[in-house]
Amino acid sequence: MASQYQHFLTAIDVGSAKTCVVVAEVTDSGLRYRGHGLAESRGSRKGIIVDLDKAVASIQKAVEKAEDACGAPIEHALLGVAGSHVRGVNSHGGLSFGTRAREIARDEIRSAVDKARAIPLPADREVLHLLPQEFILDDQNGVHDPLGMMAMRLEVRVHMVTAASSATQNVISAVNRAGVQVDDTVFEPLACADAVLRNDERELGVCLVDMGAGSTSLIVFQEGTVIHSAVIPIGGDHFTSDLSVGLCTPLAEAEKIKKMYGNVVVTLIPEANEVEVPSVGDRPSRLIRQRMVGEILEPRARELFEMLRDNLRHSGTLEACMGGVVLTGGVSRLAGIFDVAESVLRRPVRLSWPTPLAKMPSTLAEPEYATALGMLFYGHRSRSARGLQDTRWSSRLMGLFAKKGA
Repeated sequence: MASQYQHFLTAIDVGSAKTCVVVAEVTDSGLRYRGHGLAESRGSRKGIIVDLDKAVASIQKAVEKAEDACGAPIEHALLGVAGSHVRGVNSHGGLSFGTRAREIARDEIRSAVDKARAIPLPADREVLHLLPQEFILDDQNGVHDPLGMMAMRLEVRVHMVTAASSATQNVISAVNRAGVQVDDTVFEPLACADAVLRNDERELGVCLVDMGAGSTSLIVFQEGTVIHSAVIPIGGDHFTSDLSVGLCTPLAEAEKIKKMYGNVVVTLIPEANEVEVPSVGDRPSRLIRQRMVGEILEPRARELFEMLRDNLRHSGTLEACMGGVVLTGGVSRLAGIFDVAESVLRRPVRLSWPTPLAKMPSTLAEPEYATALGMLFYGHRSRSARGLQDTRWSSRLMGLFAKKGA
């Protein structure tokens, strides 16, 4: 049975609003869609499990739907990690070989990498990813693979994505209890990039912003490598909560109003437009100006992008985003969001549409599913990089960096 499905890849995205499971088959021509399952998320908030039993039930429901769709049992999966507990940090390390240049072997490369990752971390944090930026041989920078080259000193710059050990383990435990073994974890924007970013954007400099329900994650690429990652603690749920309080309506109704009538630029809403708002309890519904919805949403949208701008400025990466900003995730569908983003960030902004899998239904080709689809592309690429489909040292080296740290 196991050998029959060994060419399947499964991605699980446990979000604050929904849990998504997507299954693909690895073929000679690439990935082919086999099925997916969706379930409303319960027991998780802002990327953190707050009720294990409810979270397990949601995952089980999504997994069962995906199994029914693909006609195969799901036993292993790649799991996405996100939330405000994730942090990114750049590090640097190296080795000196003395006064005479020597040929660099694999052991020297590993030792340099170990030096770069040997930075003090709090006891409750773990390394999710160790991503290469460049190797430096003496005064020559920008080297991608130093194997066999000559130098007196070997240095390496890396970007490390770290997460709270307990938060990550709780999500893994929930998936395991749902009957699925987690083979690996991945920071969701890193995986999402495989589905939505173009190579020229990665080279020129781009910021990918994954706008989820509980938080907004970001990752910055320049010259093809990751130079910054972070999480902004504002997501779609905050917009919904603002509307619920401001309009005195239940959260479920506020979510509907946000999706149907939400616009984060008040001046784009016709003055005469009205919206019916259900009241709390037995009170009758009432009509309000649609602009009132915008007046509630616009400050929150500006706050989010101002926090994003300040985060990029503080890390020194705002100027690196010459290729602009790419928005993905459910919140990116809010009307007017591009206008606010461009006015605050002063960068060109576009909405991402994920690269579809072969045979995939069009309903999945939406920004809301970019992360889950990206995880499949990431998993396929990582499998190749780790030598299962490519035995070159450079690929194995990339696999070494991409591999989850201990």
